[in-house]
Amino acid sequence: MKRIHFTAEDLARTRVAPTIGVAAETFDSVRMLGNRDAGLAFRGWQVSVRGRLGEGAGPLAALMPARGPLVDAMSLMGAAPSIDEAVDTWMAAPRALLRVELEHIGFHPAHRTWARGLLDGAREARLQVASALRACHRVTVAPYWNGVRSHLDEARAGYVRAMADGGVERLLTGLGGSAARWRPPVLEVAHARDEDVHLNGRGLVIAPTMFSTGQIELLFPPLDPSRPPTLAVPAPGLGAPVPALWEGGGESAVHSLDDLLGRTRAAVLRAAVAGRRTTELARVLGISPATATHHTAALRNARLLATRREGRAAVHTVTSLGLALLGGRPVV
Repeated sequence: MKRIHFTAEDLARTRVAPTIGVAAETFDSVRMLGNRDAGLAFRGWQVSVRGRLGEGAGPLAALMPARGPLVDAMSLMGAAPSIDEAVDTWMAAPRALLRVELEHIGFHPAHRTWARGLLDGAREARLQVASALRACHRVTVAPYWNGVRSHLDEARAGYVRAMADGGVERLLTGLGGSAARWRPPVLEVAHARDEDVHLNGRGLVIAPTMFSTGQIELLFPPLDPSRPPTLAVPAPGLGAPVPALWEGGGESAVHSLDDLLGRTRAAVLRAAVAGRRTTELARVLGISPATATHHTAALRNARLLATRREGRAAVHTVTSLGLALLGGRPVV
């Protein structure tokens, strides 16, 4: 049992986030592939994905020992919804952060020399992890990400409604079902390790997760103790039936959209789900701002994107028609 102690200041600083990030979801999805107790909600996904991860996933698997502490991918790779941003964060992660997160991992003997290079900051080892992250994400998460984001958005919207109706304490009262219980001023969370956690005025970030179904986890930013920790709460079962998220997914759906719109234009549409400025789309996708402007204009003319102005910047978001094309929410 984890007991999270709140002060009045902590309650005032508690907020909700949309996701723990695509990198952390990718890590969790790889672990879930081998989880026989994942339940009916994920059976369709496991059947679709199992056997499609090749040797390229090896470096990521090496960071997932069968026993002992686990890597906090959100700490190392950020909470961004874009795999490109996650890789950029990983490649720029300070060596001190790698040591804090990795030095206590029980690496398999066959991986220890490689792990030592990773801890020492070897660029090649980092690139291998980045390549493995992309390879795993491409198979286990990317084909389903739009539906997953919609499901997580629904879970987060429920958190926000609870806060609007009765404040943070109403949210904490209904958080996590039977896995969490609010006994003011303490949130008790079912966990394998017994621990008292005092927030000490930092507050708490609450984020729904899709592929982390084992238990609610409390994630700390290791190099900045002044920042609030994140409570990662499994979202399956909180919104639409989860099995429906896996229908129509897989590589065929990705390739079909690429064939319909063109690879770059389809990538722009996917990247805009999170809401992005033109310059952000250009940076994330590795294209020029002029090219990004050309594709967003075409998608806007097709009613797949909507654009609003924020100062001098144009911010692009996907319309309901665009989401339907991506396999997310239906057109109303």
